[in-house]
Amino acid sequence: MNNYQEALFKDKRLGFFIYLFVESVMFGTLFATYLIFTPPPTYPMPHELFEVKTVVLSSVFLLSSSGTLLIAEMGLDERQGLKIVPGLVITLLFGLTFLGLEIHEFYKYVMEGNGLTANVFMSSFYVLVGLHAAHVTFGACWMILLLTQYKRMNMPYTLYIEKQKIFQYYWHFVDVIWIFIIIIVYLPYLV
Repeated sequence: MNNYQEALFKDKRLGFFIYLFVESVMFGTLFATYLIFTPPPTYPMPHELFEVKTVVLSSVFLLSSSGTLLIAEMGLDERQGLKIVPGLVITLLFGLTFLGLEIHEFYKYVMEGNGLTANVFMSSFYVLVGLHAAHVTFGACWMILLLTQYKRMNMPYTLYIEKQKIFQYYWHFVDVIWIFIIIIVYLPYLV
């Protein structure tokens, strides 16, 4: 990378970190809202809904995806497609599995009559955890684009490196938010 490209990448990275800061403030607000409305004065109560198995399984898949993304990161640094592609593909599969588990959890709650309007706790739960799921969905789409761009590679490799590195910041951010969701949303009502 020449000095101009490096400076441009630093600007992009700074802009993306500002975006992540804004996202952190938004999630912080949603966590505060959740804490204000939990536990609710009326049914359903969190300890009646949350299941250890679902939380653990979802967490294993999503948090493992950060590990598989590290494989792609190593491949990026070493310029080895045999690490980049499998790392991204496995990360994508883990992210999609996580989404499937989240959709199943939401579906189950809704079928039990605990939809968005059941009480303020359910509303704040769906908005917080649903927004996180939307971020995972966006990340999955981003990974598909990265895989497509890598396969075609009709751009300079340094540009591809920039795109994947910025994606890595995003994906690790999404995983950190999930850790906070585990600690604040689920854990107090599973023990």
